[in-house]
Amino acid sequence: MTAGDKIEVPQRASDQAYDQLLERILDLRIPPGAVVHEQQLADEIGFGRMPVREAIARLASDRFITVMPRRGTVVTALSLEDVLNMFEAREAIECGVAYIAARRASDEDLATLRDLIKAAEKARKGAESENFLRDDYEIHAFLVHMVNNSLLQDAAQRLLQHNLRFWRSYWSTRPVQHSSMLSHSALLTALEARNSQAAEEAMREHIGASKQLLQSVF
Repeated sequence: MTAGDKIEVPQRASDQAYDQLLERILDLRIPPGAVVHEQQLADEIGFGRMPVREAIARLASDRFITVMPRRGTVVTALSLEDVLNMFEAREAIECGVAYIAARRASDEDLATLRDLIKAAEKARKGAESENFLRDDYEIHAFLVHMVNNSLLQDAAQRLLQHNLRFWRSYWSTRPVQHSSMLSHSALLTALEARNSQAAEEAMREHIGASKQLLQSVF
């Protein structure tokens, strides 16, 4: 080993359990409102009860799980207030992210973003909402990556995961509506022009159009 080599630290069991449980919550294998049983989950994912308990505590801190004293632990349900708060938080954070990204985007960043948006546009024309949701998530996550700010990344990551879970739940009971799978073309145009104000406004309009769909949800 040389001085420049990095030492890889093995991931803790509780971190691995957290990642696996979060994935099951995000893809609705553990749906909103489901009761959380520590031992059952430990058996399913192959970890001891203590790592799973620690993972559940983290998921509760991240608002994916709700602990109700003397009543049990459940996967957090999606109330109207929760969803409205999510959209409000998205507007506050992601509009700022778009503004900064327009100033900091490298040519390589924009090339990657074009490919991601191209994939999402293709998915919009398909019959599987899941394909579009994954591509849409990757676009928004990459925008956060473009600003190169770890504090923003930490805040935005959880928010985007909550958003992904919400839309998966939304589409799980509805037929695919291509008009509801929103384009990112206006945002890309603003970013390519390095126009911060236009990028911020494009993101605001994108989130606002998504929010209008709430009328048919609740």
